[in-house]
Amino acid sequence: MKTSRSETRDPVRVRLDELIRQKGDDYASVSRLLGRNPAYMQQFIKRGVPKRLAEDDRRILARYFGIGDHMLGGPSDAGDTPRAFVTVPRLSIDASAGPGAVAGAEQPVSALAFRADWLRQVASGSPEKLSVIQVTGDSMLPTLNDGDDILVDGGDGPDRLRDGIYVLRVDDTLIVKRIAMNPAGRRFTIRSDNPAYPAWEDCSAASIAVIGRVIWVSRRLV
Repeated sequence: MKTSRSETRDPVRVRLDELIRQKGDDYASVSRLLGRNPAYMQQFIKRGVPKRLAEDDRRILARYFGIGDHMLGGPSDAGDTPRAFVTVPRLSIDASAGPGAVAGAEQPVSALAFRADWLRQVASGSPEKLSVIQVTGDSMLPTLNDGDDILVDGGDGPDRLRDGIYVLRVDDTLIVKRIAMNPAGRRFTIRSDNPAYPAWEDCSAASIAVIGRVIWVSRRLV
C-alpha cells in the first residue's frame, strides 16, 4: 500500500503547516515573527532544516497559535502541578508612561510567583530574564494605568523586535511605550496609547535601548 507524503512527514511540521494556513499567515511572516530570515519556516517545514525548533522559537510559536508547547515538540506539561511555580523579582524601578522616570538601583524589593507552565507559554526564554516593574504616568491609558505592575520579558528584546509594548531606556530614563514597526525595514515608531502624547517617528534600535517586551499586567481594582 502506498504511503502518502503527509503520513511520512514529522507530525510537528504537519501541525505547524496546518496552523499557518488556518490562521491565514504565510511562511515568511511567521519567520519574521521569530526574527529569522523569510525562508526559515519554509525550510523547516518542507526540507526538515533544522531538525528541531529552537526552544525560544517553539515557545513563541506555541503562544502565537494558542497551543501547548508540547504540540511543537516541547516537553509535556503532564508533570506540572499547581505547586510548580517560578518566582519573578519585583524591582525598585518604574517605567514611566509619562514624561520619563530616571532608573534607580535595580534591586528586588519583593517577588511574584507565576505558574511555571504558564510562563513557558507566554515568555520567550529563560525565567531569569523576567522582572516585574511598576508603571508611572498616564501616556499609555487606557492600556496601562499609573501604578500597574507589568511583567517584562528581557529575553524578548531588540533581536525579535516587532509590534507591541516594550520597556525602553533612553539615556538614564525608562519608558513604557508601544512600538509600531516599519514593514519596509527595521526602523519603528514609538507611540503612546493616550492620543494626547506625541509619537516619535523613524526610530532605530541603535538610538533606543530595548529592555524587554511587556507580556502581562496586574491591576488593582478601585
